[in-house]
Formats: sequence, structure tokens, C-alpha cells
Amino acid sequence: MARHLVVAGNLVDEEPELALAHARAARDRASRIAVVREAVGVAAYHAGDYAEASRELRAYRRMSGDESYRAVLADCERAQGRPEVALRLVREALAEHPDRAETVELQLVEAGVRQDLGEGPAARLVLEGALGGRPSPTGVDLTDESTRRLASAYADLLIATDDPSAAAWLDAVAAASPEEDDIAFGEEELPVPDEDTSPDTASDELPTGRAAAADVGEVDHEDAGADGTDTDDAEDDAEDDAEDDADADAEYETGFDLAFDEDVEREVAELLGEVEPPTEDEPEQ
Repeated sequence: MARHLVVAGNLVDEEPELALAHARAARDRASRIAVVREAVGVAAYHAGDYAEASRELRAYRRMSGDESYRAVLADCERAQGRPEVALRLVREALAEHPDRAETVELQLVEAGVRQDLGEGPAARLVLEGALGGRPSPTGVDLTDESTRRLASAYADLLIATDDPSAAAWLDAVAAASPEEDDIAFGEEELPVPDEDTSPDTASDELPTGRAAAADVGEVDHEDAGADGTDTDDAEDDAEDDAEDDADADAEYETGFDLAFDEDVEREVAELLGEVEPPTEDEPEQ
């Protein structure tokens, strides 16, 4: 189950459909674990399955008490053509005075819903209020990521309404944006259970959990034998032994990775109906 979550986390940005298949496979094995439901919801949101994303994230909220996905849930309602429900969720969340990061997400969703409803002036008021009221490209702190996202949405709105100040906003946002190589993509990291919930999975195969500036499901692998280096006065026999040990470890890790890849490919194929599941006479690989 944990391995499926790791693969889902690594694929969620580039191959969201496949990531969702892995997350569902984890849910089939442990549907009562909150972080598994969270993982399915996040993957479904990235894959554009907003109905499933809404169901799973609501289940996660009930199981964990975590309210951090209110903006995502509102956006799911918007995507499913229920703008009134989306606006209600936004209002309820804002009434509880969330932190600034969540407030910005909720304001972006509200502005998008207003545009969907043809309420351009109302959407503009939402974004201008979020930017401090009567904003100017040089009067806001575009080095702040949240402010930059608001400014980008505001620039798009100005373009849609043929406002002549749109170009200045676009230029300011582009100038303040970091280079693409410096951006940490996929800030929503898919969670995995603690090590003690998956005793058969090595701890260095699991992500460390959600982190503010981490890639989705990033997994750190430690090379065997990298903890120490030979000193100048080490004997030749000790050096040879260390090299033999490193080669053996590398051979083991390669065999493990190949077996893991085969297991993952077979399970995903079964989920997608591409191969028949194993019979009683044929044990699972």
C-alpha cells in the first residue's frame, strides 16, 4: 500500500491518471486510513476527476478532522457546475478566519466562480480587495508567492475585460516570477502512513510526509556504503572488502527495484483491466 502511494506521489504532476490508479490501489488495500483517502482525493483532483476528489477529501476530513482542503472542495464544486455551493463553502471557510495561505486560495476560487457566473466586476472587487484595494503593479509585493498568484489572476481578469493596464500587470508578474528550474512543482505532497503501519516497507522508500516546499512524493534513497570513506592509512584488504560490499548492495538494490517495478506494472494493469487477475492456482507475484 505504501509503495502505491510513493509511486502515486511521484507521478501526480506528469501522469495524473496513472497516479490516480496507484492511489486507488492503495485505497483498495487500506480504505480506513485517513492519509490514503487524502492521497486518492489529491490525485483525483490533479487528474480532473472532481467528483471523486470531493468524495475522498470529504472522507479524509471526517476521518482526520483536517479542514485544510476547503478551497479545493469549493473548487471541485465549481468544476462540477455548482457555483452557489462553491460560494457557500468559501463564505463558511472565510468566516472562520483561516491563515493567509488558505485565505488566498479561497479568494482565488471565489473570483473564478464570479467570472463563471458572468460577474466580472464582483470578481475584480474580490481580487482588488485581496491585493489591498486599488492595487498597482509597483505597489504590491510580488516577491511573495501568494501575492504573485493573486496578481496573476488579476492580470488574467484585466485581459478578459480588455483593460489597458493588463500588460503592466503581466510584465510585473513575469519579472517577479522565479525561473522555472527554481520552482518546486507539485506542492501538494501525497502523504504515506508512518513506518510502523507498513512494516514490510523500508523507511528510505517512503516520503517524509507533507512539506511546504517539497516535490510530490519525493523519495530519498541512501546508497549502501556511503556512510564512510576509506582513510589514507587503511589497508588494501579493507578497501577490497568495502568495494565488494558496495557491489553486493548495489546488486541487491537493482534486483529489488526490478521486482518492485514488475509488481507495480502488474497491479496497475489489473486495475485497468489489461490483464486477468491471478487465479487460485497462480500465486500473486
